[in-house]
Amino acid sequence: MSTFMRDTETISMGAALSVVLIGPNEERRRTIAKAFSGPQSRIGREFSEYPTIDDLGQVLDDDDHDVVLVDLDPDPEAALDVIENVCASNGSLTVIVYSARTDPELLVRCMRAGAREFLTEPVLPNAVTEALVRASVRRDEVRRVKKTLGKLYVFAGAKGGSGVTTIASNFALSLAKDCGARVALLDLDLHLGDAALSLGITSKFSTADALENTHRLDSDFLAAMLTKHASGLCVLPAPDSVSSHSPTRHAVERLLRVAREDFGNVVVDSGANPADVCLALFDAATTVYLVTQVSLPELRNANRLITRYFSGGDQAKLEIVLNRFAARSAEIDEAAVTKALTRPAKWKIPNEYAAARRAQNTGTAVVLEDSPLGRAIREMAKAASGQMNLQEKKKRFGLFR
Repeated sequence: MSTFMRDTETISMGAALSVVLIGPNEERRRTIAKAFSGPQSRIGREFSEYPTIDDLGQVLDDDDHDVVLVDLDPDPEAALDVIENVCASNGSLTVIVYSARTDPELLVRCMRAGAREFLTEPVLPNAVTEALVRASVRRDEVRRVKKTLGKLYVFAGAKGGSGVTTIASNFALSLAKDCGARVALLDLDLHLGDAALSLGITSKFSTADALENTHRLDSDFLAAMLTKHASGLCVLPAPDSVSSHSPTRHAVERLLRVAREDFGNVVVDSGANPADVCLALFDAATTVYLVTQVSLPELRNANRLITRYFSGGDQAKLEIVLNRFAARSAEIDEAAVTKALTRPAKWKIPNEYAAARRAQNTGTAVVLEDSPLGRAIREMAKAASGQMNLQEKKKRFGLFR
């Protein structure tokens, strides 16, 4: 039996390739869909017009599809834009183009845009089989070498001024410095984010630059935008000026995926973003740290966020952080706090306003100093990295529980 026949048998017996079909002409789309429907492949999704990169969001970011099949003829320029967007955003997808034309120049342009197969109409069964065999081999190879995504720690606040940035940036720095981990900090508070300021660093680039250039966003592009702190922490800060950019869910998901492919740990200061962006962050997160203070407005907001985003199966990933906590002066008792949060707080960060203010004004991270505030955040980082065993937890947290 020839190698090709063995490969054909393998693809027929294995999982069928999922095909995304893009074609504005309904008659042509039905014809090509029939050719690609069978034991070797199935049509997983169809577009009746050439989609934008945002329309392609889920197709580009999930692992449910293997092939993108594009009809070139209705509008070659628009089709080429789609091919380029797909290939630039997700190199694991195999792009196949079909056309009634045999223009060599157009063929070259398709290949330069990233297409791997060019089928000429009428599309013959053997040509489809051969293209699918190559796509299947490529899919398997991509899966073998694909990197395991790093952990994602998302910090969100119940109210502005809760102290999210201070905790998130120092948590990230502690992970990088004390836990031997490769860590990236992404500041998604595009309007008033100041994670870079709290760490005493400046940068030419920001998260807005990454989110506005998702068609270029890959490992090399992200690496060029990151600024490295002396601790080894890599930071992508918020813009220096108030940004008018409103990130899409697709753009945020793309940034998270690229960062997690390169870093074992990614820490996000979530800022104030639309509900669909928050949902994308929370869905992808390994752990979500909801930061609140013991006050009626913040506890009410925390309850609303928990009810909205964590009332289902994601409850286990949520950890409550009570910031600026002072048990003796609290006007709301612990039972009421637990009831409002629907669970006990996991972390209680001591109230050390002077130390936090000094760190902000000097650009020196609080975890670099020996203070109750710095120690509490370092303990959070050690727990996240698995370096703190149960006995240490009981001993060190006895004063705060």
